[in-house]
Amino acid sequence: MRLQSASMTIRPYNADTDFEATLRCWRECGWLEADQVDPLPLCLENARVLIGEVNGEAETNVLNVSGTIRHGNEDLPLSVVTTVTTSRVARRQGLAGRVTAQAIARDAVDGAQVSALGIFEQGFYNKLGFGTLSYDYIFEFDPATLRLPDGVKARPPRRLTKDDYEAMHANRLARRRGHGSCSLTPAAFSGAAGQWLKGGFGLGYFDGPDGALSHHFWCATNGKEEHGPYRIVWMAYRNDAQLLELLALLHGLGDQVRSIRMSQPPGIMLQDMLLRPMHRRAITRGSDFKQDYWIAAWQQARICDVPGCLGRTKLPGGDSVRFNLKLSDPIETWLPDDAPWRGVAGEYVVELGPSCEAESGRDDSLPTLTTSVNALTRLWLGVVPASGLTITEHFDASRELIERLDLVIRLPRPCVDWDF
Repeated sequence: MRLQSASMTIRPYNADTDFEATLRCWRECGWLEADQVDPLPLCLENARVLIGEVNGEAETNVLNVSGTIRHGNEDLPLSVVTTVTTSRVARRQGLAGRVTAQAIARDAVDGAQVSALGIFEQGFYNKLGFGTLSYDYIFEFDPATLRLPDGVKARPPRRLTKDDYEAMHANRLARRRGHGSCSLTPAAFSGAAGQWLKGGFGLGYFDGPDGALSHHFWCATNGKEEHGPYRIVWMAYRNDAQLLELLALLHGLGDQVRSIRMSQPPGIMLQDMLLRPMHRRAITRGSDFKQDYWIAAWQQARICDVPGCLGRTKLPGGDSVRFNLKLSDPIETWLPDDAPWRGVAGEYVVELGPSCEAESGRDDSLPTLTTSVNALTRLWLGVVPASGLTITEHFDASRELIERLDLVIRLPRPCVDWDF
């Protein structure tokens, strides 16, 4: 028997004809429950969506959203792949990879200098040039065990609901940001996140200019309102006093709530603020309200414009290094031959230091680094030093150049501080 090959096409999303098929994809992936629809239209209406069509039916969809990523004190244009969903029909056909690659290429042509995404497993998106970002430190603890400085108390907060998503999003964009932090531009994606998890509520304060929301958190109870565990989905604040007031609010919930799960806020060690964390971890093991902590890295990024990214990079300290960069980029194998952007592979002359730059070409008087865009992105962000990349990545240079790169690139740990 002769098998007929499937017809596959990549094209923009059409809301009039593709919604039901897209909804089916999301449900087949388990991202929406059978009776849940609400977050999807909000996402689709505020993203750039590409469809992978199989035999005339939309079976894969990729959503991209604009944003920014901070390197040092500079905000660079970012494209975030927020979702990649593939139906049961289109699995293992290579279609999701090709649609994602074309979505990244489209945004790179339109000015995105970096692309980022969340991963279901390490390895798949490495094929598109992505490198894994820093660990997220997750804590689960009894809020009553939070140790706060003397005199820190929380005022009565204002209650926030999913209808306040525009004010919450504005507060998130204005939050205190550090190196590596990302923000998504459309407010709709804070709105969708507010609808996604069960039992969502927010608490916050309107101390900003003209009464704007100044600091708040959004929390999900997941149907366990009485004792938890609760999950802090995000927290936004502009200074230390506001962070402490939000932590004091969590402490106050400890009269009833026995467990809260949250990511460690950037710039602090949350373990410092917990009463006897190792003791409580031991005695609560196996409990529904265990105190625990773990790490995971579930976000990746890739440079889409080498000269653009390095031209806006300023490294601390006075040291500098100049070298040839021979760069490979696996995304080119996933793109059509006539694509206007086919990745960043090529040869560059690079200078890193207080002033950075990259120009196409080669200088035979300089040492050479041969690597992939995956590893270069991790090096540029300070996720892993050059000496570490030589162990885990394709990263080939002389010992002298590696040592020099370790000396010159001394960045704080990048913290994305935004789930996607």
